[in-house]
Amino acid sequence: MEERINVTEILCVGTELLLGDIVNTNAAFLSGELAKLGFAVYHHSVVGDNPERLKGALELSLSRSDLVVMSGGLGPTKDDLTKETVAQYFGLPLEMDSECLDGIREYFAMTGRVMSENNEKQAMIPRGARVLRNRYGTAPSIAVSEGGKTVIMLPGPPVELIPIFHEEVIPYLRERSGYAIVSKNVNIFGMGESAVAQRLDRLLTESQNPTVAPYCKEGEVRLRVTAKAENETMALEMCDTVVDEILASEVGPLVYGIDADSMERVLVDLLHEKKLTLSAAESCTGGLIAKRITDIAGCSDVFFGGCVTYTNEVKQRLLGVSAKTLEDYGAVSEQTAMEMARGVRERTGSDIGISATGIAGPSGGSEQTPVGTVFLGISTEDGEAFRRLSLSPKRSREFIRIVSATNAYDMVIKWIKNKK
Repeated sequence: MEERINVTEILCVGTELLLGDIVNTNAAFLSGELAKLGFAVYHHSVVGDNPERLKGALELSLSRSDLVVMSGGLGPTKDDLTKETVAQYFGLPLEMDSECLDGIREYFAMTGRVMSENNEKQAMIPRGARVLRNRYGTAPSIAVSEGGKTVIMLPGPPVELIPIFHEEVIPYLRERSGYAIVSKNVNIFGMGESAVAQRLDRLLTESQNPTVAPYCKEGEVRLRVTAKAENETMALEMCDTVVDEILASEVGPLVYGIDADSMERVLVDLLHEKKLTLSAAESCTGGLIAKRITDIAGCSDVFFGGCVTYTNEVKQRLLGVSAKTLEDYGAVSEQTAMEMARGVRERTGSDIGISATGIAGPSGGSEQTPVGTVFLGISTEDGEAFRRLSLSPKRSREFIRIVSATNAYDMVIKWIKNKK
């Protein structure tokens, strides 16, 4: 593979994908991983287990793309035709690969299953193709490169495809590229994608190497900075220069991490670093704040726990929110949020208490507090604060909960970083 390969496509094979029986997670995984490697994915396609339609889809993909990564259709049955179709396109005969056949036999022996005769079909490989070993199933992955076009064929099951991609495909692509590709992700919270793009317009539109590409998810923006160079050190230095430019821009104060898995990961790491502890009191988020934190291994050292206090009675009984506060200001208010945060901090003995109370919808709002209104509270020995969110009532209940939880993490991270 040479640097002239600029266009990449993903072609997934399987009638079950078209019927909706299986969610096509392979396409999302492959797009993300290829982007990390610096390959521009321009097209996604899905085709059923039909020989003519598969042939047409492959011809279309190769007419417009230099690299086509395929998943599915490598099984032992008659409707598994990916390998045969690719071999036919390139005019390559299929030949029995004895090493592949031995590997398939070993897999069956290792799993205590009897190998069927039709499994031998999986060891038929296009002449001259590169076999990418599958240690997790019976179908070997295959790479064919002819006439400036490359096709990589992967099995459909994600439990096979994902490790094969990491163990075999990435080294294959790097080995043939002749250059190093490095990416860094700049994680931003508190500004939408369009606003980030406007403020970094020159960087996003003019940068060629490194490239800068924005990606967004609920309430967050990620800028992926990708550089190509003769070696990894040079590529990393090129990325660092652009990352420093982003940090120095007006977007910089909203960057919560570089190559961060998630905001909750950043928070847990920060709590460990500062030797602080946290607890959570939740209403509208229904335990999501605690759930996402407890997804992080090692959080038990810094997260004491929390409670879901959905009714006013439980807010009073478990957290000590006063009846007068609830009567005068309501459950969805800054006053209630701060009493919830204070109550959970005092009752658990943590350094920081965080809370969320609001209206996630789709009903239950009023003119004063419409759906999407959320109050977050934070309580520490040094002081208390709140944040009001006014999220669109047209957004889903799940979206409002996710963004509320992420804002809660952001409040705690900012408080810790600003702590003298």
